[in-house]
Amino acid sequence: MNGLLEHLRAGLPAEALITDPDVTVSYAHDMASFCEAGTPAVVVLPRTVEQVQHVMRTATALRVPVVPQGARTGLSGAANASDGCIVLSLVKMDRILEINPVDRIAVVEPGVVNAVLSRAVDQQGLYYPPDPSSWEMCTIGGNIGTASGGLCCVKYGVTAEYVLGLEVVLADGRLLTTGRRTAKGVAGYDLTRLFVGSEGSLGIVVKAVLALKPRPPQQLVLAAEFPSAAAACDAICRIMERGHTPSLLELMDRTTIRAVNKMANMGLPDTTEALLLAAFDTPDPSADLAAVGELCTAAGATEVVPAQDAAESEMLLQARRMSLTALETVKSATMIDDVCVPRSKLGAMLEGTAAIAEKYGLTIGVCAHAGDGNTHPVVCFDHTDADESRRARESFDEIMGLGLELGGTITGEHGVGVLKKEWLARELGEVGVELHRGIKQVFDPLGLLNPGKVF
Repeated sequence: MNGLLEHLRAGLPAEALITDPDVTVSYAHDMASFCEAGTPAVVVLPRTVEQVQHVMRTATALRVPVVPQGARTGLSGAANASDGCIVLSLVKMDRILEINPVDRIAVVEPGVVNAVLSRAVDQQGLYYPPDPSSWEMCTIGGNIGTASGGLCCVKYGVTAEYVLGLEVVLADGRLLTTGRRTAKGVAGYDLTRLFVGSEGSLGIVVKAVLALKPRPPQQLVLAAEFPSAAAACDAICRIMERGHTPSLLELMDRTTIRAVNKMANMGLPDTTEALLLAAFDTPDPSADLAAVGELCTAAGATEVVPAQDAAESEMLLQARRMSLTALETVKSATMIDDVCVPRSKLGAMLEGTAAIAEKYGLTIGVCAHAGDGNTHPVVCFDHTDADESRRARESFDEIMGLGLELGGTITGEHGVGVLKKEWLARELGEVGVELHRGIKQVFDPLGLLNPGKVF
């Protein structure tokens, strides 16, 4: 420990090092349940690329594992510390270096908070679409590490589609530049995409070139109530089949609706089995909402309520944004699953999740980015009850198994981390796992970067 600190101090200012165990323990884990976390030897908060390079050179020389972190809002344990590691927190590298409205790019450091960037580009008539639910807290570096999504994915896509280029500090301290600033570019292998979603297991992102879009018109939202989740999923299929491109298409099941009502008195109908929220940011959103409203009615909606203005739209969206927080009040702990299935299988996914909840005697609420089939079943349980905790974990695994059976994936946007690494092998297959491990060996031959995650 003393030798490690001596080496780190040689290239870092005193304020960049945290050694007080009462403080370092707060950096031990992210927001995931059932994920082991170790005790870090030291927490480092660099402000420059050179400081990150010094940390990695020290780690390589002394064979000390390094766990990179952002805001620790992740839900898979990807940012959890390992015993004796260096926690490398990038939150102090929080500068927006450039916003270029002609090239439609932003150049940022990894510690920039998503909402801060979104507001900064909005002031120049631009738009950075990826918007995770934790956008007021989560960082761009964390978003890149976990390939985050958000509410707008159905129209605008996920983080990976906006990362044009990166600067990455490798395990041995070398600085790698990937990608481009141009609108087009196909030179070499796409190393940029390789780092997106790698959860810090291949290198430390220290700069990102992000694509921007022109700011769209203000969106309007429609809420449709359904007597069953199956009817709501039928409406979703009709909307997509007819070629509509909503800026948002979100689903809340009965359990989620009741939790939101109990927490915030939102006035949502407790009698409805599913609530579908659709939004359009087109030049004439009212016409689009009217067309979608007709499809919802044809699918069995009992009530369709289009918002008249931005204020009403925001009120409807607030209920969806509160979903996860509201479900956390149902019991003392939650496990938030992240299974994505083909849109055509969304109804089967919800029906199967309800059967799993009944089988294990648990409350499982589902909210979903319905437009892209990304479901978030939230298992609510009492963490002080050993049997209930066991049932929660088993139900969580069974939900992931259901997703794979339906042709889906174990994670659409939260990542693998510690929580799902055993399931990753099932999804990738033997050959896929072998190639992934080979790639890891090339970038991190000593296995120092975020050990125990992903694989």
